[in-house]
Amino acid sequence: MLTNTLRTVSFRRTLTLASSAPCSTSTSTLQNAVAVRTFSLSSRLFNQASSAGADESTEGEQKIREILTAKFNPSVLKVQDVSGGCGSFYAIQLSSKAFQGLSTVKAHRMVNAELKDVIKDIHGLQLRTVAED
Repeated sequence: MLTNTLRTVSFRRTLTLASSAPCSTSTSTLQNAVAVRTFSLSSRLFNQASSAGADESTEGEQKIREILTAKFNPSVLKVQDVSGGCGSFYAIQLSSKAFQGLSTVKAHRMVNAELKDVIKDIHGLQLRTVAED
């Protein structure tokens, strides 16, 4: 019985030693791939043409677009329901002169204050604000 135990331990050690280098390389490669994929997905959300007409926008997207347009008169406004159409998570990119001289936190607080009635009914909001020159 002691021999079987030693063989098992020896086999496991050999397996671990043999696979430790490829696993660490594979793991770091996998982590990089996951990070790149996550970034690509995030970029895709904002780089997709927001030229979808009002007919193709969800009700939530239209409501957010109306509120932000009225308050900030943005040069760029992209609103996308990234929850699959159920209206629980929105990605917003907003460029406006109203953000000149403000920190990112202050700009986001301004947007959040305008969207307070919408925010209470959703799960999440991804926000990118840019000060327009």
